[in-house]
Amino acid sequence: MKKNVIVFGLIAGLMVSIWLGIVVGMCMNGKIHLDNGMLYGYASMILAFSMVFVGVKNYRDKYCGGIISFGQAFKTGLFITLIASTIYVLVWLVSYYTLIPNFFEVYSENYLSGLKAGGASQEVMAEEMASMAKYAEWYKNPLFVVGATYMEILPVGLVVTLVSALLLKRKGTRVATDLQGVGR
Repeated sequence: MKKNVIVFGLIAGLMVSIWLGIVVGMCMNGKIHLDNGMLYGYASMILAFSMVFVGVKNYRDKYCGGIISFGQAFKTGLFITLIASTIYVLVWLVSYYTLIPNFFEVYSENYLSGLKAGGASQEVMAEEMASMAKYAEWYKNPLFVVGATYMEILPVGLVVTLVSALLLKRKGTRVATDLQGVGR
């Protein structure tokens, strides 16, 4: 399982990280709106986490003789998700602190401009500005950035893992010849 998880976790992590770089770069250059960037970002997460399904199916068919329990499928998918999510978090940290240290300011300005253009009241604007100031202060702490970034990607991966485990679980009995090489 270890090799399977590492391979598919790395593939998923690279996929989502490459898209992260492209989308953030396009947002920061004004080629796409930040709100659309979030949509593209989450779509890329779902696409990258398709590797969870492929990885679990590969493990089931190649190493488990076509049989896998829900628990084993979920565990395999969870490890793939954790590897991919960790790569995403590390890439975001490096990007945020070295390439786009003004990201939060640009994001805040965009968010508040959208509220104003939407006709938000002065009271709502004041509340949201205070909220953004609080988040900006929290975002100065790298541990907060790590936690917030995991909370951005990990739930998506967990949903895909759950769905994959439900779809790919397969009960059955193994023939003695199928047991050779199981668990390697």
